[in-house]
Amino acid sequence: MTTPASPNIPANASVPGPSAPVRRQGDVVDTTMMYAFHDGLRRDAVLIASSAAAAGDDPARLTATHFGWTLFKQFLVIHHTAEDDVLWPALTALVDDRPDDLELLAALEDEHTRIDPLVAAIDAALADAGECHARLGDLADALVTELTAHLVHEEKEALPLIGAVLPQADWVKFADAQRDQVAQSRLAPSYVAWLLDGCPPERVTELAGNFPPPVLAQYRSAWKGEYERRNPWARG
Repeated sequence: MTTPASPNIPANASVPGPSAPVRRQGDVVDTTMMYAFHDGLRRDAVLIASSAAAAGDDPARLTATHFGWTLFKQFLVIHHTAEDDVLWPALTALVDDRPDDLELLAALEDEHTRIDPLVAAIDAALADAGECHARLGDLADALVTELTAHLVHEEKEALPLIGAVLPQADWVKFADAQRDQVAQSRLAPSYVAWLLDGCPPERVTELAGNFPPPVLAQYRSAWKGEYERRNPWARG
């Protein structure tokens, strides 16, 4: 699902990536947007599982699952691709003489290889009009389990390592890789609304500071409403 572009800011606009470092505290990169992105993935993973469990073979419910699933999948793939192609290699080069840290990075990459087949299997189940829908609930539950564990692992062990060793320039490259993928996929309007979906007002205020004023204005005037109309999972 891609929210249509506004007449003022195109869908391929450049917006801050999920790890965009807009400020620093001493020499530590700012992980605010990384946590916000993880929160969005957690939110949707639970919704996917509950929606799949309720859907059965009801076409209307399955359509609702399709809408939310497509957006979730796009952002998950963007995030994991940038980690695999940019972040993990940069960290690996920095800790190549630290076996414990290398083991951690290898484990995180391995977790991606367990999540990716579940994403493909859910895609196949949603695309199959036959009996594959019967497997949707189990697949969604497995995805929630694997993804939740992975995000916790990243936050407890990888983010402290990033803060300790990763130069700001490499963090910027990671953010830019995600930002560029969002722009190339014409997902800027959906991304801003998706990231802020369901956040309490104080969290919206905190995260809003990461977006340029024109982008934030367009979110408030058009993108948020369009996202809520098109996404049956939106919580506003």
